[in-house]
Amino acid sequence: MTIDFIPQAQALASQLTAWRRDFHRHPELAFQEERTAGIVADHLARLGLEVQTGVGRTGVVAILEGARPGPTVLLRFDMDALPIQEETGLPFASQTAGKMHACGHDGHTAIGLGVATLLASQQEHLAGRVKFLFQPAEEIGQGARAMVEAGALVNPAPAVMFGLHLWSLMPLGQAVVKAGSLWASADRFALEIIGRGSHGAMPHQGIDAIAVAAFAIAQLQTIVSRDRDPLQPAVLTVGVIHGGDAFNVLAERVQMEGTLRTFDLATRARVLARMEELLARLCAAHGASYRLTWRDFTPPVINDAAATEQLRAAAEAVLGEAAVADGPMMMVAEDVSEFLNRTPGSFFVLGAMPEGRARSETGPSKEEMELRARSETGPSDEKTAPAEPHHSPRFDIDERALPLGAAILAQATCSWLNRP
Repeated sequence: MTIDFIPQAQALASQLTAWRRDFHRHPELAFQEERTAGIVADHLARLGLEVQTGVGRTGVVAILEGARPGPTVLLRFDMDALPIQEETGLPFASQTAGKMHACGHDGHTAIGLGVATLLASQQEHLAGRVKFLFQPAEEIGQGARAMVEAGALVNPAPAVMFGLHLWSLMPLGQAVVKAGSLWASADRFALEIIGRGSHGAMPHQGIDAIAVAAFAIAQLQTIVSRDRDPLQPAVLTVGVIHGGDAFNVLAERVQMEGTLRTFDLATRARVLARMEELLARLCAAHGASYRLTWRDFTPPVINDAAATEQLRAAAEAVLGEAAVADGPMMMVAEDVSEFLNRTPGSFFVLGAMPEGRARSETGPSKEEMELRARSETGPSDEKTAPAEPHHSPRFDIDERALPLGAAILAQATCSWLNRP
């Protein structure tokens, strides 16, 4: 039986928007999603689902049983916000200082509630079951692993999983559905260079950790530019550096933090090994030492081919064939990969660019926004204003994407469960 979820999802549009705006007003950081999880659990219970809370600390798992025996489909939605002070000026802006939904997770959670509503209304037409997973702490890359360790993928174990991410830099009504590598892995490292302090006027009596750190930063980039297959992308970034206490003292220690992004685990392993080799030789040459610590790792997002074909068919049914593309790989990371590593599935990107915005990798500056606010006439050409990127304090989405996402996931789930 083929079910057209588009009109049903559009009928839910106002409710989806209300949920999203409520979550947006009340953002909660990683592993603090108590209010959000409570609203989710209450709605799922009212739909008649079997609900479990506190999974992976603040996660929610719910089961919708179909009318006939069959496999289990897992649908995953993330709930957490970011430690950002909102600057959108929206009437439903964050009411909590220093916290904001700046990545679309408020929309993801609303979509998840919408999908549950749609599928619950068609329960008698479903074979198997649907397992809804509302995840905490995606922004710090720990929530998915916490839910896996808490047993979210057993009893019952899913045969396939689907998920989505709204994207503010992609036009509304477009989607990227791609088999294979979609998003990168993410490693976080801490590096300490250890020298020997001395008077700045007598550098020969010490070992300048700042000088060694400068060499290290420059040399680390040669791993990406000269010691990696150029057909296997990688990014190595030092984003934090601290060292020294006085202008006339050689710093004894320098602390750095950074990230490594790759799509290929063999490339990742090679870069990690070469970092150790390079740092060991560099520090030995200068009489210094080092300590390199890898703190977190999020695997790359790799989509299963069969699941992606099912998801693509659903996206094309909702958006039209011309609106669905393979799209490029992206260096951002998502810990949905913890589930995809254990269960074949597909994760897609859905355009949610606010109306009247232009595709851009950078948004308007804070100063430009303030000038617009003070102007009586507004910008001369508002339609060319760039869309705000994710994690911007002025980030927003077009809420018309919410019923589209709900319809696509409901369609993909129903089609998978009711396959011949």
